[in-house]
Amino acid sequence: MCGICGKLYFDSERPAEPDILAEMCAAIWHRGPDDTGSYIRGPVALGSTRLSIIDVAGGHMPLSNEDGTVWIAYNGEVYNFQELRSRLEASGHRFRTNSDTETIVHLYEEEGEDFARHLNGMFAVALWDERKKVLTLARDPLGIKPLFYAAMPDRLLFGSEIKAILCDGIERQVDRVALHDYLSLNYVPGPRTILKGIRKLQPGHVLVASLKDGQVRVRPFWKFPSTDAVAAPRQRLAGLEEELLETLRTVVRDTMISDVPVGAFLSGGLDSSLVVALMSEVTRQPVKTFSVGFKERSYNELPYARIVADTFQTDHHELILEPHAEEMVHAMAEFFDEPFADNSALPVFAVSKLAAEHVKVVLSGDGGDEVFGGYNTYQADRLATLYRRLPRLISTRLIPGIVRSLPTSFAKGSIDFRLKRFVSGAALDPLPAHYSWKAYLDEEMKMALYNRESLDGDLQELRPTLSLFEECYGGHPTSDVLNRLIYVDNQIQLVDDMLAKVDRMSMAHSLEVRVPLLDQRIVNFMARLPSHYKVRGLTLKYLVKRMAKKVLPSQILHRRKGGFSIPLADWVSTDLRDMVRDHLSPEVLKAQGLFDPAVVQTMLDAHWRREQDFSRSIWTLLMFSMWSERYLLSDAPPLSPARRETMSVRCAG
Repeated sequence: MCGICGKLYFDSERPAEPDILAEMCAAIWHRGPDDTGSYIRGPVALGSTRLSIIDVAGGHMPLSNEDGTVWIAYNGEVYNFQELRSRLEASGHRFRTNSDTETIVHLYEEEGEDFARHLNGMFAVALWDERKKVLTLARDPLGIKPLFYAAMPDRLLFGSEIKAILCDGIERQVDRVALHDYLSLNYVPGPRTILKGIRKLQPGHVLVASLKDGQVRVRPFWKFPSTDAVAAPRQRLAGLEEELLETLRTVVRDTMISDVPVGAFLSGGLDSSLVVALMSEVTRQPVKTFSVGFKERSYNELPYARIVADTFQTDHHELILEPHAEEMVHAMAEFFDEPFADNSALPVFAVSKLAAEHVKVVLSGDGGDEVFGGYNTYQADRLATLYRRLPRLISTRLIPGIVRSLPTSFAKGSIDFRLKRFVSGAALDPLPAHYSWKAYLDEEMKMALYNRESLDGDLQELRPTLSLFEECYGGHPTSDVLNRLIYVDNQIQLVDDMLAKVDRMSMAHSLEVRVPLLDQRIVNFMARLPSHYKVRGLTLKYLVKRMAKKVLPSQILHRRKGGFSIPLADWVSTDLRDMVRDHLSPEVLKAQGLFDPAVVQTMLDAHWRREQDFSRSIWTLLMFSMWSERYLLSDAPPLSPARRETMSVRCAG
C-alpha cells in the first residue's frame, strides 16, 4: 500500500520541479512511511511513498520495464498478479522482482490503456510511457483506492490525496455544487471535490494525458454487472449458497497474500465476523482481531465481537472510546482533505490506530451492506411499496401528523427518529424516497442556511442533490427496482463515504485495509442475482445469512443490525459542546462567509434544548468549519512525520 503523486507539463521543454515532487511526497508520507521514490525526466515527474507488504525488499517504486521506457507509481494490491505474471512470462516478459507492481508494467506493455480491465484488486495506478509520451491513470472498479487529479491548460497534477496536488500552489476555491451536495450527504460525491479544479477519477475509469497534443481523456474500462434477465429458480437456493461460500473462501485466501502479518477488524456484525471465520480456516496461527466499543451500552458491540473471537480463538485486542472526544476529533479531521461528516470515521480512526500497533495489514467486512443488501433503507424501500397503497388522506395527513407529535429522543435507533425519517419519504417514488432516507438537509433547509449575499452569483449553478442520484439511477436500467437502488448506493455512497472513510483513517496510521467482500468475483456474483436473494420480505442479506449458518454462531446471525457509530447527539450537547461553539461561532462563520450565523445558532439552540435532534447537521457544519480553517483560512501545511507521531486517541481498555 502506498501513496502516489506526480505532474506532467504539456510543454516538453518545461522540466518538472524536483522540489515540488518532494513536497507532494512529503504531504502523503503517512500512506507509505517505509520508502519514498521518484522518477523525473523532462516534463514528467512520478512520486511514491511505500508501505512494504509484498516483496518487501524488491518492490521499490517508481519501477520500470526492462529498458526504462515505461514507469509506474502504484497504490494498492492486485490479487490475480501471479496468474497474470505466468501469462506474461509465457509471452516473453522478464521479471526482476516478485511484486505485483512489475506485473502491471508488463501488462501495460501487452494491453496498452486497456490493461486495467485485467486486474482484480484495489488500485490507483500512474504509468508514464516514454515512447508514446503518454501518462495513464487508472482506478479500480469499486473505487477502493483514491485518485485525484487537476487538469489545467499547461499541466496535469495527480495524487492519492488532495493535499499532494495543493503542493503545486493551485488556487483554493470552494466548489459550491460540491458543498451543496455535502450538506445533504455528509460527504462530497465524485467526480467533484470540494475545491474547484480538482476532480476524483471515478471508479473503473482511466485517464490518458498526451504530451504531444495536451489532451486529457477520461473513459470507463469497467461496467457494473446487470441483473440476469432470467431470475435464478428458487430450487437453486442451496446451490447458490454453496457457490457463494466457496467463492468467499477463495477470495479471503487470495486477499491474505502478504509478506507481513495480516489481521482483521471485528465489529461483531455479520460481515466482519464472516471474514474472520474464513480467515481462521486459512491460517494456522490465531487471527489477530481488533475491536472498539463505547461505555454507552446501546452503542457498544464488543460483546458480539468477543463471541466471534472466542468461537474462532483469535488473538483479540479491543479498546473503549472515552467520551473525551475533542482531541480525537482534531486528530481525525487532519487526514481529510475535504469536509467529511460520517461520524463513524471516529471509531475507524481509533481501531486503525489499535491495529497498526500490531500488524501492517487487516481485512475488513466493508462493502457487505452494499453487495449483499444490508442497509435498513432497503427494508424501508420494501415497506414503502405497501405504504403507497394506503388512502392518500391516511398516508399524507393522518400518519405524518401523528409521527410529528412524537417526542424527540436522542437514543440510538429511537423509534421516533426512524418513523419520522420513514414517513418523510414513504409516499414518494422509489428513488426520491430512497434518497430522502439518506439526506439530512433538504433543499429548502440548505437554501435557508446559506449566506445569501455570498450565494447570489452561484444560484444558477446549484441543482438539487437528488439529480445526482437520478443520473446514476437512469444509467442502470432494469425492472428490478431494489437492484437499481443498490447500484446507486454502490456508485455513490460506497465510494465517497464508506471507502473514503476507511482509506483515510487507516492510512492515517500507515495501515493497509483489504476488503474481500468487494472482490470482483463477489460483486459479479451478487450483482447478477435478483434482489429477492438480497432482501426477502424484511430480511436483509437473505442469501448470505442462509449461507453463514454453516460457519457463524447463531448469536451473530440473529442479532439486531447495529452500526459503527458514536453517540453523537449526546456528545454534541456535552463533551463536544465547547468545540462546536468555538468552530461555529458567529465570528468564525462570518469569516467563512458561506452560512448565516443566525440560522446556525437557531439549530444549535434547538438541539441543546433537546427540542430537535440536529446532531448530524451540526456535525456536518463542524467538519466543514474545521476543514475551512485548515484549507481556506490558512495554508494547511502537509503533515510532517514528527507532527503525525504526536497525534493520539484517548482510550481505555
